[in-house]
Amino acid sequence: MAVKQTKAEKKTAYDERLCQFLEKYSQILIVAADNVGSNQLQNIRKGLRGDSVILMGKNTMMKRSIKLHAERTGNTAYLSLLPLLVGNVGLIFTKGDLKEVSEEVAKYKVGAPARVGLVAPIDVVVPPGNTGLDPSQTSFFQVLNIPTKINKGTVEIITPVELIKKGDKVGSSEAALLAKLGIRPFSYGLIVLTVYDNGSTFSPEVLDLTEEDLIERFATGVSMVTSLSLALSYPTLAAAPHMFINAYKNVLAVALATEYSFPQADEVKEYLKDPSKFAVAAAPVAAADSAAPSAAAPVEEKKEEPAEESDDDMGFSLFD
Repeated sequence: MAVKQTKAEKKTAYDERLCQFLEKYSQILIVAADNVGSNQLQNIRKGLRGDSVILMGKNTMMKRSIKLHAERTGNTAYLSLLPLLVGNVGLIFTKGDLKEVSEEVAKYKVGAPARVGLVAPIDVVVPPGNTGLDPSQTSFFQVLNIPTKINKGTVEIITPVELIKKGDKVGSSEAALLAKLGIRPFSYGLIVLTVYDNGSTFSPEVLDLTEEDLIERFATGVSMVTSLSLALSYPTLAAAPHMFINAYKNVLAVALATEYSFPQADEVKEYLKDPSKFAVAAAPVAAADSAAPSAAAPVEEKKEEPAEESDDDMGFSLFD
């Protein structure tokens, strides 16, 4: 027979459990658990079993345990979780890949009917078509201004109708109509709100970034640093190559305009004094281009010879 614990004992046990998780795990997903049932939560626990655990509880208890853990261990990194514990939220402690864990959590969504007074998380559109309802049910459609017609003894919706907009509360007529049509427009599950990783917190959208996205953003950042460094004439690793090239161009321009010279400028000066060297450099390319047609010419002549022989063979008349 299980011994019933007092409230103080339950708080102590919860505090010990949460502190153990804080010491064992360095990655946490803060998830919203609105409209998530106990059976659905149990299925999520089974799906994450192995390297992840889910801990639910009152926000005040979680905040208290985190503060006590920080005071006892001196690790203040978890204090960044306190502002995030607002509303009906829970904590998923994990040692696995954060992206994989968030994707696994997203799999366990359950369809739910539109209950009266519930705030719609998405737009609800009733599709056109036969509803299967008898003509006596047309009052529901008339109240909601839904165009219908009677087809083969049943009510048929003529055009698609946006029944509920996102953010609006579900009314009694909308809920009754969706129930009669058998439409379960909403789906609920644990939603990842924030990711905690070794003292840093960030949006879950970061988990969807690919390696190509990171490379592109890094290249954009490097180009911005380079532009800023060049504008301020402040040397950085990103701007150093451009600074060296620009400096070389400036010194080369001075060397060409004056008698001053240096080894890298000597070759340029020689080409400017004797432009024929440019023609010498371009001659092999021109020779290669001119040699190409001559090489192809014999091939064409060889192809023409069999054609002439075939014409001679065809020169005999049938009456010769």
